[in-house]
Amino acid sequence: MMIRILESASPAFRRFLASMLARPASASKVDKDVAAIVEAVRREGDPALIRLTAKFDGVPLTRDRVRVTSTEMTAALAGLPAGDRRALTLAARRIAAYHRHTVERPFDFRDSVGMRLGQIVRPLDRVGIYVPGGLGAYPSTVLMNALAAQAAGVREIVMVSPPSREGERPSVLAAAAIAGVHEFYRVGGAQAIAALAFGTATIRPVDKIVGPGNAWVQAAKRMVYGTVDIDKVAGPSEVTIIADANARADWVAADLIAQAEHGSGDESAIVLTPSRPLADKVAAAVELALAELPRAAAVRKVLAGGRSAIVIVGGLEEAFTLANRIAPEHLELEIERPRKWLSRVKSAGAVFIGANSPAPLGDYIAGPNHVLPTGGAARFASPLGAYDFVKRTSIIESSPAALKRLGPAVIRLANMEGFAGHARAVEARLKGRLAR
Repeated sequence: MMIRILESASPAFRRFLASMLARPASASKVDKDVAAIVEAVRREGDPALIRLTAKFDGVPLTRDRVRVTSTEMTAALAGLPAGDRRALTLAARRIAAYHRHTVERPFDFRDSVGMRLGQIVRPLDRVGIYVPGGLGAYPSTVLMNALAAQAAGVREIVMVSPPSREGERPSVLAAAAIAGVHEFYRVGGAQAIAALAFGTATIRPVDKIVGPGNAWVQAAKRMVYGTVDIDKVAGPSEVTIIADANARADWVAADLIAQAEHGSGDESAIVLTPSRPLADKVAAAVELALAELPRAAAVRKVLAGGRSAIVIVGGLEEAFTLANRIAPEHLELEIERPRKWLSRVKSAGAVFIGANSPAPLGDYIAGPNHVLPTGGAARFASPLGAYDFVKRTSIIESSPAALKRLGPAVIRLANMEGFAGHARAVEARLKGRLAR
């Protein structure tokens, strides 16, 4: 397997770019299956949740085993190897510190006509966080989701994660204890999303659901939106690396592999470089690195697939133009004086500046959230933050003078739209005696 090398001026690259920019349509088969799962949980509650967990995860649950107890979480933390515990604690401190900077603040001001305006910001009462199971354990995702909610002041953080046939995932339980998760349930997939949205006898419904997951999880999140809020529909991992002739080929190759190994097979790994020699060296370095990688087969599938390539561009200006069109989840700048080019970045979930800032630093411990927009959604969406766990309420307080000054315009606008009742609510005050 050799990752393909494309010239940006070639028809092959134009076809590749068109494929990348084609926003993924909802898979009808997935949606049909998910709709049936969501409806079963909505109608039946716990019995459906237990039945579907046995069917899809191969784990028999009883109702009294659906919830992970606080004692189990605390025991898992105590039982972790000391080094693992220190790493999780360090990551938690850094993530919490970063997310305190993402808390939205209320405001209040009086404008030029004497009207007092403002906004109240309140944390959501109860949120659900989804932590995938799949091929491994993801304690980092526990920290990223729960600590952002903690920073916002959420009162009840409810976590769901699919059980494993191999038994408990101690690192996930330990991370839940560190992050202050209030409730943790051994359920996953579309059925867990439905339980969080509609509630069962065991799981009370939440106000919002956040977190990554597979196609079934994301389809379920779309379907329950409106009953609850969701953060975003997050897809497979993506990285685009802009690298110049001085970049280290083995480092660029390692970063491609890091994002390609997640396991769905639909990940995207792209290099944009003006240097043909670097492109050749990166392709060779990928082959060399894969010879010793445990998940080499899964990575090969991604790098040989339709969403990965090394692209030779006419220069760095073109590289940034293409990167903004792709709008990747992770954008790495392995170029000289990378901060000089930061203003060219318009659409990316997270930017990693310089060769010493590989994407895995952000995946685990840098501090910013690793729940990021994918599939081109970085054109309009943002990383998960404390701001995702609050609601805003506008405040309007008019003085008599402000109503007298603005009221006639309100009456005219209301009549333009055919709403006489709106107009009369203001007229009554202007014709009567304004309150003091």
